[in-house]
Amino acid sequence: MDPVRNPYAPGAGQRPPELAGRDAELGAFDVVLERIAHGRPERSLVLTGLRGVGKTVLLNHLRSAAIARGWGTGKIEARPDQSLRRPVASALHMALRELGPRHGNAEAVADVLGVVKAFAQFQPADAKIRDRWQPGIDAPAATGRADTGDMEIDLVELLSDAAGVAADTGKGIALFIDEMQDVQPDDVSAICAACHELSQQGAPLIVVGAGLPHLPAVLSASKSYSERLFRYLRIDRLDRAAADRALVGPAEREDVEYTPEALDALYAAADGYPYFVQAYGKVTWDLAATTPITADDVAVAAPAAEAELAVGFFGSRYDRATPAEREYMHAMADLGGPAGAAVSTSDVAVSLGRKPASLSPARDSLIKKGLVYSAERGQIAFTVPHFGRYLLRQPD
Repeated sequence: MDPVRNPYAPGAGQRPPELAGRDAELGAFDVVLERIAHGRPERSLVLTGLRGVGKTVLLNHLRSAAIARGWGTGKIEARPDQSLRRPVASALHMALRELGPRHGNAEAVADVLGVVKAFAQFQPADAKIRDRWQPGIDAPAATGRADTGDMEIDLVELLSDAAGVAADTGKGIALFIDEMQDVQPDDVSAICAACHELSQQGAPLIVVGAGLPHLPAVLSASKSYSERLFRYLRIDRLDRAAADRALVGPAEREDVEYTPEALDALYAAADGYPYFVQAYGKVTWDLAATTPITADDVAVAAPAAEAELAVGFFGSRYDRATPAEREYMHAMADLGGPAGAAVSTSDVAVSLGRKPASLSPARDSLIKKGLVYSAERGQIAFTVPHFGRYLLRQPD
């Protein structure tokens, strides 16, 4: 098969040629946009799921849907070592620039941009000169608004003012936050407080977050009311029909077909995970001689696809771990099996012949690196599907 015509696109956040199996989530977001457009209150959204299920792809698609309706949007990718002050300022600056031409009062927009600038430029008294940052906003920084240094107070004021601009245009603002579980604790609290205030005001500004399965617990630990503040959507594997559509739709546009047996084999290999569907589909296409693609083609391609995943998807993560962290993960894999089931932290300690407290540093470091997450108290699981299977094939 011609590799130039290969339609499949495995990549981090890269949109597949066929966004299959996400109709419910897209429909839910359309309802949110419509309700806000009609002045009705609506909760912000949080997407959760393992790595490789397409959270970032879906987040980008939702942003495109908001832009298509004339909303102002901005996107952030959270990092555990970074305050949200600068990224939020940049994202809101972009959103206000999108809404500005529709606003009848340029001075009012400039005033809010001044608030964005004041928010962005706040620095602790002991900040070094090299840490100071200019956000590229022409308006003078506001005084006495979003500049107290208290992230919760400042973010509430900032988002309230930005929402006012959106309301004047008859549109809204959507702030998208990827890897939301990595937001620093004080900033998580500020986001929750701001969303709470905005929802009480009925303001047309929402936050759409995406993160790992433990993100709801992170939000709940910050504010007890967070379970009522957000609408949580769990993003999971594709069912068989959706996985087939993700493969067949793009192939048909290239006049290529699959035999039913080939689709059986591909679903068994990819297990419905969108990233794996694209990865196995791409390699199978490249190695197949002609259409229709058969189960024999899949059998030939599967080892090559697995080798690519072992290096790029699994290996790159494994290489980031220290020897102690790798030992911990191997114990998890031994206990959880190829399916990578959640395991008890006490069982991991027993398996390694160690006291649970002595393993806390390795476990906590793995959580910070995004390799594992606490499924519930006393439980631990991999953030990456099939990671247990990969580890069982690796030497300890």
